[in-house]
Amino acid sequence: MFIQTEETENPSELKFLPGRQVLPAGQMAFSDAEGAKASPLADRLFAVASVEAVSLGTDHITLTKAGGSEWKTLKPAILGVIMDHFTSGEGLLADGVAAEKAAAVGAPELVTDGDISEQIKDLLETRIRPVAKDQDGDVTYLGFDPDHERVHLAFVGGASSLLGGIQTMLRHYVPEVGEVVDQADFVPKPGLDTAEGLAVQKVLDEQVNPGVAGHGGHISLVDVADNTAYIRLEGGCQGCGMADVTLKQGVEVAIKDNVPSIVAVLDTTEHEGGKNPYFQPGK
Repeated sequence: MFIQTEETENPSELKFLPGRQVLPAGQMAFSDAEGAKASPLADRLFAVASVEAVSLGTDHITLTKAGGSEWKTLKPAILGVIMDHFTSGEGLLADGVAAEKAAAVGAPELVTDGDISEQIKDLLETRIRPVAKDQDGDVTYLGFDPDHERVHLAFVGGASSLLGGIQTMLRHYVPEVGEVVDQADFVPKPGLDTAEGLAVQKVLDEQVNPGVAGHGGHISLVDVADNTAYIRLEGGCQGCGMADVTLKQGVEVAIKDNVPSIVAVLDTTEHEGGKNPYFQPGK
């Protein structure tokens, strides 16, 4: 069994891909060891020192580590736990845990078959993925949430910049689609609910976004970890030639002035197809 790893926009998170199905659809997220008892795999992962959160997707396992720990130190134990789980043949959910448990930890009910899903898959394969691959990226269909008319996709590399266009296309050809979302936005990010995270969000809401909105832009807070704020430039800000100036002279200054504990502000935006000028994994 070969398990691959993939960096995320947050250096405190790492994605593990076991090369086989993890969940049939949707996502399960656990933010503490008590809740993780619903899943033998998540429960064992929480036993690894410094693991603070576990998220299970259809084909991946995303872990969040504590600040100060290093992935190169944690990975051997994590890989061993994942391999032992899949070779044991044990189920993902503990005995007696019903489907409601998945909903309780935030997993939407995603549909992966039927007419709507088939239409979406066909558009992805014939029109969207070829464009994504031209930008050194890819798009994976995770399922359709009929309750919210929402399509869940997983993006790799520069493909994330296509989200708006994908939504427009799917809405046009599949009337049942109301929204297209990046599944990464549904992964729990504990840093957003900390005092630092709330303070940074307040700065963006009250001081930064009112100004950039006049230029058709918006700046979102992705996460806060290890005294670093991770932001994403959207709308008119994405790909703008002045993005670096906006970040360094505007956003970063405002955040640091109001939240002194933040020592760095990093832009995770994919400004150019498949490239990220600002974000450097692991730094």
